[in-house]
Amino acid sequence: MLQMAMTIETALSQDLDKLCEIEEKCFQNEAFSKKQIAYLLADYNSISLVAKENSKLLGFIIGTTYFSRNALNGHIVTLDVAPEHRRKGVASRLMQEIEKIFKEKNVKTCHLEVREDNVAALNLYTKLGYKKVGLLENYYGSAHGIYLKKPLA
Repeated sequence: MLQMAMTIETALSQDLDKLCEIEEKCFQNEAFSKKQIAYLLADYNSISLVAKENSKLLGFIIGTTYFSRNALNGHIVTLDVAPEHRRKGVASRLMQEIEKIFKEKNVKTCHLEVREDNVAALNLYTKLGYKKVGLLENYYGSAHGIYLKKPLA
């Protein structure tokens, strides 16, 4: 596999248009709106990272932190890799980086939702140590979601 000179950086508000473009390519009619992504980028409890090669944006991840049962939890809100940059380790790097930040913030558990028919994403999350903990009926309109969780502590 060809190794790219990829860097992971904090997503900035000036990345918004490109993030929205990638989100649309990845999720079409289930994509977050520009307004939703802008809100997440500005939210104090959000962690937004981009993967870049030179100045080209390859993908991004947005996660949030919140308290539940006296513990800080992490939630992966969206993970997007531009179709032309998939299968190059971009998603894995973004996940590893956000988990590292979560751990630095004392997040005990990370969770996420994924479409049950998104085999590539399910394989990635399983490889990264996430376990299926529930089925989310009609979470994506007519498609079911799978709720995944991973202890970080």
